[in-house]
Amino acid sequence: MNKYLPYILLSLGIILSSQANSQDTSSSVKNTGKLIEFLSAESYNIKKQDSQDFLILVGHVKVRQANTILFGDSIILNATKNSLEGFGKVHINDADSVHTYADYLKYDGNTKKAKLRNHVKLTDGRGTLTTDSLDYDVSIKIGVYKKGGKLVRNKTVLKSTEGVYYGITRDVLFRNKVSLIDPDNSIYTDTLEYNTYSQLANFISPTKIISGSRIIKTKNGNYNIGTRKGYLYERSSIDDSSYFFIANDMAIDDSLGLGEFRGNAVYKSKDSLSFDLLANNIKTNRNKDILLATELPILLIKQPKDTLYISADTLYSGRLSDLKRKMPKARAKEEMIKDSSLNKYFEAFHHVKIYSDSLQGLADSLFYSLADSTIRLHNNPILWVNQNQITGDTIYMHLNNRKAEQLRILNNAMAINPVDSTEYFNQLKGNTIVVDFIDGKIQQMQTKGSAENIYFATDNDAKFIGVNQSNAQIITIQFEQDEPAKIIYINQLTGKMTPLFDVPKSELKFKNFKWWNDLKPKSKFDILSPNTNQ
Repeated sequence: MNKYLPYILLSLGIILSSQANSQDTSSSVKNTGKLIEFLSAESYNIKKQDSQDFLILVGHVKVRQANTILFGDSIILNATKNSLEGFGKVHINDADSVHTYADYLKYDGNTKKAKLRNHVKLTDGRGTLTTDSLDYDVSIKIGVYKKGGKLVRNKTVLKSTEGVYYGITRDVLFRNKVSLIDPDNSIYTDTLEYNTYSQLANFISPTKIISGSRIIKTKNGNYNIGTRKGYLYERSSIDDSSYFFIANDMAIDDSLGLGEFRGNAVYKSKDSLSFDLLANNIKTNRNKDILLATELPILLIKQPKDTLYISADTLYSGRLSDLKRKMPKARAKEEMIKDSSLNKYFEAFHHVKIYSDSLQGLADSLFYSLADSTIRLHNNPILWVNQNQITGDTIYMHLNNRKAEQLRILNNAMAINPVDSTEYFNQLKGNTIVVDFIDGKIQQMQTKGSAENIYFATDNDAKFIGVNQSNAQIITIQFEQDEPAKIIYINQLTGKMTPLFDVPKSELKFKNFKWWNDLKPKSKFDILSPNTNQ
């Protein structure tokens, strides 16, 4: 410290004392804050001008006000107004919590407000804010810039036209042309709040988040740059190269690749075998390509004219290659290598309902493999193909271009076709039934093993001729316009044709006959109704 400092301080004390006793209020200023104290400098000069007392300090200047220390290459201290101007390498040390630097400083010791200009830098130990113009309130630790600023925190860079820094909470409010860039994300918005300690970014205006091929749009939410976890509200969306997601609320964890989507959630696939998934709750694992949908989930297997709707209590999707059990019908391994979108399967659990214009169904569970384009229905499945009801222990539905190409009904297979909606039904049963389609219409139906048939023959005027009750090793029914047109019996045929009214009504139906038409989904909206399967 300069050896003449005690004399300088004594002189300043005399000036201030004289000023305090002066009755000329026009030339004196009431000090509402603590006085600025001179601590050290390489040289000094005392000057009186316009009834004001100045202390001119040059060279590594250091002054203090309470817990705030100010440095500069040179400082002009106005002892009368308790203010100062600093020039060259100005530094404000605010109780060791916030440090501010600039080329120029104008500071009012009464209001504790500072105006910093040119190459301004503010740091709180975690983030560093740079700008060319900053107004900083030392007493409440709030800094404001309006001509562009940048905040750097590790590898995260935030920029905006305007901003407000809150030193107590370590929050920065960015406004107007805001961008946040880090190695994983690019965020663009008009208003954003960021905490330099927690690295939490709050979105309070329309925001776009770009991460590789993924684009997130939201109006309200937050994302933690450090933990890579976020929560998005008000119908946010995610658009990726292979899917599009939209929901009322979203929770994402990019560190683990997890996500949860709540409230009218819609997942749209962009793969070659496209599908949509709707539910009130969908959980995802991007790393494993897993989807878990609950709360009225619906799977839409999209077709050009006849989309297939599937609902259940729970819908699950994963990669076929990740299945622990042997992959069913694994004839498509080479195809899966060529098209990764085929390496996917869906499972539906409990109260499964199926609807399309040409086909409806019920089951307890469902398995759909995209690799072999086969839907498997288990536990008392029922299918309605136009007017035909088909049941069995298990039903395999083979799709071609997402349209039914063949049905295979295994064990206790039965097909029923109403001749008279109130009383009479054509019936076919056996160990297995195979149904072939052309353009979505039944072309042929064939049963093998203990094959039985009840067929109501009619004349050209649709009047009953009689009832054909037959057994054979194989029975084939050929259809025209979805109606039975020809029956072929192969091996060990036994049977008879009997006039209709000569057959007891008890013999007009198989013993295990059940007509489930009341359970048949009537429209795509019907599959949303409470499930009460047989």
